[in-house]
This record gives sequence, C-alpha cells and structure tokens, in this order.
Amino acid sequence: MKTVLVQIGKTDKEYLRKGIDDFTSRIKKIIPYEIHTLADLKNRKTLTMAEQINEEAHRFNKFFKPGDCIILLDERGRSLSSVAFSEFLSGAFNKSYKRLLFVIGGPYGFNELMYGRADYRISLSSMTFSHQLVRLLFAEQMYRALSIIKAYPYHNE
Repeated sequence: MKTVLVQIGKTDKEYLRKGIDDFTSRIKKIIPYEIHTLADLKNRKTLTMAEQINEEAHRFNKFFKPGDCIILLDERGRSLSSVAFSEFLSGAFNKSYKRLLFVIGGPYGFNELMYGRADYRISLSSMTFSHQLVRLLFAEQMYRALSIIKAYPYHNE
C-alpha cells in the first residue's frame, strides 16, 4: 500500500522544505511514500473563504480514488499520542486499502463535503498551526510512528 500526503500549494519557506525533505527521505526508506501537491488557487484573493474551501475540496476529490483511506489532518480531529498514532498506522497498513491518504487543507481547513468523505480525522495538536508548518510536523510524526513500529532508536518514552 502506498502512503501519500496530499496538500494544496507549494511549501514557501526553505527551512520547512529542508525539514520535510529530511523526514521524507527517512520515511521512504521504510514504506512507499510520496507527497502530492495540488496546484494552489490562482484567484485566491478574490474568493471568499467558503469559495476557497469549496474549490480546494473539488481539487482534492478529483485526486481521490475508490479504495483510498482518506485521513484529514484537522485541528478538530482525534488527538493521538505518538504511540497511539503508530498503532493507528499499523492497523491501517493491515487493511485492504489501496492508498492511505493524509490530507492537509489550505489555510481555512475543510468543508462539510470533505468531512463527510473522510474515513478519519486526526489532530496533530489542539493548537492551530499554519498549513505549511503542519507539513513538517506531520512528516516528523510519520517518521516517529514508523520508528516506533520498527523499534528504531528514535522515539523515547
């Protein structure tokens, strides 16, 4: 099964890209993993918040396929410890999904269509982070969870 991080727009900050690239290379040594970046909205400044969220949802939905497990990374999702996240991943890896999709929305989050389409919602924190910083936080947590599963000496309890 392939694991994919799906996001809207490129990561602007070099320091974030470096960190994401570092963890992504580590993750790829353990599982089939890729990051898929959907094009940013060109007319973002002329759209209302609702219009922007709806357009992003439309773009995400075009990427989704039957057999995908869709996991929204959302501040209103279920909060998991790193160990609980590793257990969640282990369970997901043992199911018959074709792809495991982790989805980071734009700056305004998701609409009801996306919430209805998702199989799971996970929160990385009860705090709010920029959608670009979430990319780095997720990459680190994904590597941490995989290191727990593989018993690598990365995570300390």
